[in-house]
Amino acid sequence: MGHDHDEHEKQDRDAGLAEAVAMRGRGDREEARERLVALAARYPEDAEIAYQTAWAHDVLGLETEAVPHYERALAGGGTGDGALDEDDRRGALLGLGSTYRCLGRYEDAVALLTGAVEEFPDDGSLRTFLAMALYNTGRHHESTSLLLRLVAATSEDPSVRQYRRAIDHYAGDLDAIG
Repeated sequence: MGHDHDEHEKQDRDAGLAEAVAMRGRGDREEARERLVALAARYPEDAEIAYQTAWAHDVLGLETEAVPHYERALAGGGTGDGALDEDDRRGALLGLGSTYRCLGRYEDAVALLTGAVEEFPDDGSLRTFLAMALYNTGRHHESTSLLLRLVAATSEDPSVRQYRRAIDHYAGDLDAIG
């Protein structure tokens, strides 16, 4: 009976999550949020449900309510049923960092996003949000330097590409003369 019960529980979880995500996709965002809150209460250790619940609050502008769900999603382990895959982990890190920033929790945003950039060094969106949080903490030099390096590395604008090496060089020391 134990195995059948576990399998049935997993099917219920998967169906409930899929239904809530589909609701949000159809634009029924409040109904999706309510469904996800119920799922999160039923499966409190499930990082994937926590992430989807956080996101459901975020898109409704309910940043304060999103925070504990993001934090729970990121506290979960990295493997097994309900764990975040790499893309969802990136999304949760960006979502929580951005939410901290929106709530004026700038130091929390810098700390979280600094770790996220170390974990995902090729993710330009994480670096961009880190630069915004650095700006909010008064670390304007670091913020501008980070953005300049990102522009130099990723821009397809021909005039930027022409000066890529110079931009990257000056990003290292914006106060240099000559």
